[in-house]
Amino acid sequence: MPARPRPRGARGAAALLAGALLLIAAPAAPAAPATPATSATPAAAAAPSAVQVNQLGYLPSGPKRATVVTPATTALPWQLRDATGAVAASGTTTVHGADTASGDATHLVDFSTYQGTGTGYTLTVDGQASHPFDIRADLYDALRSDAMSFFYQQRSGIPIQASLAGAAYARPAGHLGIAPNKGDTSVPCQTGVCDYSRDVRGGWYDAGDQGKYVVNGGIAVWQTVNSFERAKRSGHESALGDATLRVPERGNRVPDVLDEARWELEFLMRMQIPEGKPRAGMAFHKIHDAQWTGLPTRPEQDSQPRELHAPSTAATLNLAAVAAQCARVFAPYDKTFAARCLASARRAWTAAKANPNVLAPDSDGTGGGAYGDTRVDDEFYWAAAELYATTGESPYRDAVTSSPFHTSADAFTPLGFAWPDTAALGRITLATVPNGLAADDRARVRASVVSAADGYLDAMSRQGYAVPLPEDGYVWGSNGQVGNNATVIAVAYELTGHRRYRDGALETLDYLLGRNALGQSYVSGYGEQASHNQHHRFWAHQADASLPNPPAGSLAGGPDSALQDPVAQEKLPGCAAAKCYIDDIGSYSTNEVAINWNAPLAWLVAFAAER
Repeated sequence: MPARPRPRGARGAAALLAGALLLIAAPAAPAAPATPATSATPAAAAAPSAVQVNQLGYLPSGPKRATVVTPATTALPWQLRDATGAVAASGTTTVHGADTASGDATHLVDFSTYQGTGTGYTLTVDGQASHPFDIRADLYDALRSDAMSFFYQQRSGIPIQASLAGAAYARPAGHLGIAPNKGDTSVPCQTGVCDYSRDVRGGWYDAGDQGKYVVNGGIAVWQTVNSFERAKRSGHESALGDATLRVPERGNRVPDVLDEARWELEFLMRMQIPEGKPRAGMAFHKIHDAQWTGLPTRPEQDSQPRELHAPSTAATLNLAAVAAQCARVFAPYDKTFAARCLASARRAWTAAKANPNVLAPDSDGTGGGAYGDTRVDDEFYWAAAELYATTGESPYRDAVTSSPFHTSADAFTPLGFAWPDTAALGRITLATVPNGLAADDRARVRASVVSAADGYLDAMSRQGYAVPLPEDGYVWGSNGQVGNNATVIAVAYELTGHRRYRDGALETLDYLLGRNALGQSYVSGYGEQASHNQHHRFWAHQADASLPNPPAGSLAGGPDSALQDPVAQEKLPGCAAAKCYIDDIGSYSTNEVAINWNAPLAWLVAFAAER
């Protein structure tokens, strides 16, 4: 079975970074819902301590479920009240019992049959009220835009405009060689890697740091483009079309979501080694500062020298995969760019085949995340699938069908796909994009996606908070894993039309938006108790009051039971796995943002917003 996803960027210089972070005052951990103490009186023992809901709300046509924290062993009465306090619906809870990951005793409330709409609803259980929420058809429209605006605001090499991002988030272009920047327009390699410099401007800053990593950029841009490709198949592409997002390219007759993806795709192709150089066609693994920058540091104020790190087979195959996808999806809008993408994909595939074991080590973590990956057969399968879906050519089909991942159950795992485990992306493409696989083979591929979705639904059914993760799955970036698994469930809905898959994907958003063990919306700007101190170099209000908090629509990494930063280690000792989270800028292992976590959020919200 593939290893669990490694941290978003395992910090080789953790001690240096931790020293800087400890200078930042850390607030107390958010109060977790307390488990009521045992009482001698049955009434006291039954009293709930929390009613956890999706703090944004629910769709009129979607599932409407909540979790109640209570030791009561019998059902409790509940009431759905509207903004005036009037009872709109009522019923009794279902006793679920112990939730292993949180340690909570739980009941479930299902008010899905209520079809009314409005704002300011609350769910009351035995005297305990939830946070207020809405029920409306346009519930996810604003979040769809905000989750995608995250990527524009993470752009490198372009000014961020107040008219698009808001005055608080406007800033000059970063890393273009304007002092004090050394810039990304002529970046040398690390010693011993190459003897030339490359223009690698543009792209998205990866996360809370200002590095740019091909393997993380690959999965994030794939999900962004795949979101549009899926919407187009379902007849909903207009919601992601031209002039739907706050990007400078709006009005150019290209869907805005593809404009945003192109900013990263252009960067990824700049990371490809040019002809005439050793290992031509391969992609450099990453580019970032020579040493970790302090926090806070705005991009245009970064004075660190930048370095290209050694090429890797994994990075090269990421480029091959997403450039092939680009060629397919961009062709109706920009044939010239699509052709350039396909040429880059072919070169990358050929280079990877010639250099199949150039592996990125976990030890290369000074100044940026290592993103080490010592197994690349999954990336070979993914890249072959994308090239075959785009070209239909037999060499790529043969690479697909001869890969052990084509029939292995390991393509989908309980924890889900991630940047080091990408075989599932190939399966999803082969299941959804028309191709020339034999009918029985394609049916098997499609069935494997549905089977994986069934596994995630089963995991949700066993838990008090309906999370599509195993109970021990709270790793660095667990919210990203939740989002990735939810996209598999949504694809199963596309393949089957069965309502339970749509409901499961939507219910996963409930977890991210507050129906969880902490009653925490992990999406900034959405919910009464929403994360707003995520770890970031320039959305860093907690560290510098002159700087903003992260913009609305930014997803926090989520609970990480390994407690891999000093703030988490100090504030969260002994935490139950699902409660190992703190909304503190210093807790980079639980509270960072990253492009590969916002990408599944944006994908999932675009799905949820369709009607």
